[in-house]
Amino acid sequence: MSTYTQILYQIVFSTKDREKTLIKDGRERLFRFISGIIKNNQSHLYRINGIEDHLHIVTHLHPSVALANFVKDIKVASSKMIKDENLFPHFIGWQTGYSGFTYSMDAKDNLIEYVKNQEEHHKKVTSKEELISLLREHNIEFDSKYLE
Repeated sequence: MSTYTQILYQIVFSTKDREKTLIKDGRERLFRFISGIIKNNQSHLYRINGIEDHLHIVTHLHPSVALANFVKDIKVASSKMIKDENLFPHFIGWQTGYSGFTYSMDAKDNLIEYVKNQEEHHKKVTSKEELISLLREHNIEFDSKYLE
């Protein structure tokens, strides 16, 4: 028997200490690089976007790929690429953790639009406020000391 899944993830992680180091000029290069990592994991990228201090990835994971390993692959490889290419000169790394949220496929189009419009969205809401809102929306308990 084959394995069938349809799990839509929104993955969010930020730069170390939420430093605003992901300057706009280099983001498209970073997004293309991460897109390749996702493809190499036999997964499907629906949308990636972010601002100076964090990224959002909307993806479907291949059933053989564990979410924690997937995020680790993205962070390790992208950190190396950023440093090797000096893409973001003040980038010191990614935060230790990440947030992962699941959605029904009915929510896909709205989720893609939400991620697509990150720059506009963050004119009204800080990254920390956004993350708290997502955690509450998904009924995830959290300790605010880890949101700094």
